[in-house]
Amino acid sequence: MFTRRRFLSEALRGSSLVALGCAVPHFIARTAEAAVPGKDNILVVVELAGGNDGINTVVPYADDLYHKARPTLRLTREAVIRLDDHVGLHPALSALRPMWEAGHLAVVQGVGYPNPDRSHFEAMDIWHSADPRRQIRTGWLGRGAAGFRGEGGGVPLLHVGAGNMPLALAGSAGGVALSVNDRNSFRLTITGGKASEQAARRRLLKDLSAPTPGDDLESFVRRRSVQTLTAVETLRELLDGRDATRYGTALAKKLRLVAGLIARGFGTRVFYVTLEGFDTHADQAPAHARLLTELGEAVAEFFTSLGGDGKRVRLMTFSEFGRRVDENGSRGTDHGAASCLLHAGPSVRGGVVGKHPSLKDLDVGDLKHHTDFRRVYATLLDGWLGCDSRAVLGAKWEHVKELLPKA
Repeated sequence: MFTRRRFLSEALRGSSLVALGCAVPHFIARTAEAAVPGKDNILVVVELAGGNDGINTVVPYADDLYHKARPTLRLTREAVIRLDDHVGLHPALSALRPMWEAGHLAVVQGVGYPNPDRSHFEAMDIWHSADPRRQIRTGWLGRGAAGFRGEGGGVPLLHVGAGNMPLALAGSAGGVALSVNDRNSFRLTITGGKASEQAARRRLLKDLSAPTPGDDLESFVRRRSVQTLTAVETLRELLDGRDATRYGTALAKKLRLVAGLIARGFGTRVFYVTLEGFDTHADQAPAHARLLTELGEAVAEFFTSLGGDGKRVRLMTFSEFGRRVDENGSRGTDHGAASCLLHAGPSVRGGVVGKHPSLKDLDVGDLKHHTDFRRVYATLLDGWLGCDSRAVLGAKWEHVKELLPKA
């Protein structure tokens, strides 16, 4: 029989559903008592894997150097979605035009760090850990999870996609992270026919929910177990639903699941998804246009589907690096330095943030006119997720004031 004692025994040994720290501080156990999600701010991170070409995403159409450096890849003044008199968005992002016009889209230019690394793996580790020295082996969001303010549920961090949990979500002391890969991973199987399985499931949840005296490890595990089992059931129902996955691009399906979880009051504070394919060394133009179309349409659909919930949701894109200024001989671009970020949502102060990097020094990673990515992280941690960025990043970083929530 699948009893409470057996369940707790399995959980304490290291459940495949819940990752707990070695020690559970009492304040975390008390926080876990709040099993009903609140109305906290939510961050959705979209990783553009492979090194997105920021120069052809936020296009410096008024710069003659741009047109000389990219004879086949350049986009003209007439082609781009003009943001100001110097830069415009790639036309494949046209689905985001209504968000831009509504003031719900911020374009952050030239985001990077000193002495950029052009290796995919090393650069991505730097972004995930928020440590250009690569001495920290936990993620900036994982470290921040313990400090999230609010009444969120039992799964503060959720990765939607195949593969391993991203490093960015690793290292949550006492926190919980789930990785959604397929619907079969999210079933609590109890043997014995469908009716008996449902009855046993109800009995288990009731037993786990029974009050216990004290504030010990067992109480914590029981509360977390109820939260996680409830979360798993919600995930399973959404993954089983035909409408959630039957059509659309891969990114649209992921964000559709995220929107469904938000609408269900799932309680997760950070959702993490990936769009792959940005390593465009050859024949870049059609591939890059396809990827940006997928990104723009998925993000636009996501916020439309959220309705009123969109006010407490912010979406951020990032990539491990940008691309070189000059196109190569294969009509593509090679690994570069700083790139651009997009911030979307009704809370965003729309507009162009920062100056476009000078194309004369962009390839060498000169940060004189760039924005250090840790400033962006600090702004989100302090101003949006409500935790102490100094504790997460190891130092105090100046906020990017344009990215703070609207008053």
